[in-house]
Amino acid sequence: MDQSKYLIVGSSHAGLSAIEAIRIQDMEGSITLLNQEDCFPYSPTILPYVVSGKVDASNVSLVNEQDLDHYRITFKGGAKAVKVDPTSHTVTLQSGETLGYEKLLLATGAEPTLPPIPGLQNARFHVLRTLGQARQLRDAAQTAGSAIVLGAGLIGMHAAENLAKAGLRVTVVEALPQVLPAYFDGQAADLIRKIFAEQGVDILTGSAVTRVASSSGACALSLESGLDLSADLLVVATGVKPRVSYISNSDIQVDQGILVNETMRTSANDVWAAGDVAQARSFFEPSKVVLGTLPTAVEQGRTAGLDMLGDPALKPYPGGIPMNTYRFFGHRSFSVGMIGATEPAGDVEVDLMFLPASQQYQKLVYRDNKLVGVSCINSSLDPGIMYQLIKRQEDLTEVKKRFSRAPREIGRLLMSRNWC
Repeated sequence: MDQSKYLIVGSSHAGLSAIEAIRIQDMEGSITLLNQEDCFPYSPTILPYVVSGKVDASNVSLVNEQDLDHYRITFKGGAKAVKVDPTSHTVTLQSGETLGYEKLLLATGAEPTLPPIPGLQNARFHVLRTLGQARQLRDAAQTAGSAIVLGAGLIGMHAAENLAKAGLRVTVVEALPQVLPAYFDGQAADLIRKIFAEQGVDILTGSAVTRVASSSGACALSLESGLDLSADLLVVATGVKPRVSYISNSDIQVDQGILVNETMRTSANDVWAAGDVAQARSFFEPSKVVLGTLPTAVEQGRTAGLDMLGDPALKPYPGGIPMNTYRFFGHRSFSVGMIGATEPAGDVEVDLMFLPASQQYQKLVYRDNKLVGVSCINSSLDPGIMYQLIKRQEDLTEVKKRFSRAPREIGRLLMSRNWC
């Protein structure tokens, strides 16, 4: 049985960030990195561009063989974990191979969820979570003329845009009243929807699907409104859930995701979790949440790696702050922090700028004179600076009016003072 000092299950941003933190101080301890797909590590954010053909599927790796050799990493592709036994410090793979470890990081990410729609399980559809799935959808799109995307979250909207760029007629169906409900309020979402419409993408919101059927390669959807739709392709992008089936028979505690403390430790000895699979503290409230964002995965991975290493300089994970950047049809948008507020209430203040003619939107949310949320479309604001102002809980009492008028300039000034 192979034995490693550090065993990393999952090879995207969280796992690689942990390895980077470990190797800063420990260049000798053995590291084994597992990827359930038979390919080098890549970022899931690149998958929609593989579908459109903008990015070559053979050129998406975050690290290559030389990188792995340099960092003395034993890499195993096509190595899907099916069982973790914290008592014996072992992980069993689908192939039957068993691996031993001293310290284990679970960074297995998330997997698609399917809505309970009659007929869906027996219909032909695509999901978009792995490189293999992106290749399959790309190949299918080459012989299709139309597509329906079920779900208007980030994955669904990315898929819709890139299928449209590949030349397909695309319809997006969303049961909720707006697109991107986790990232923007209704006003911003409506602007995004109009931009998609200008590009020929039809978006139906508030449209629950009652039945799905397929025949001769095509799919047909019936909506609660009575409308019937059909297309050559169906993409299901209605959400994801942490990938945790391999720990079902262990004593590792799971709620929505794998529960972790402020250093990413799970309830089992010598086991950590990070990224889309982990349920960690929120920055804004005492509850623990799953945040499937790239910045969160990197920060949690680094925290886990430092704690696995035993670094005395480790700072506890401060809590997850939602942060997403989103580019679509040449437009730029982002959301950071608490973005649900649409008007002042209690200790919450909202400063809104909306210019429909120039397709610009900017919302700043304050609580107790501190910035807690920012959402923008076609704004010059830097999401990284806004994130840091929220994370550092910068007191804006003396500059809030100036900040609201010129957040880009005042934000940079505040950050430069902090760096000096």
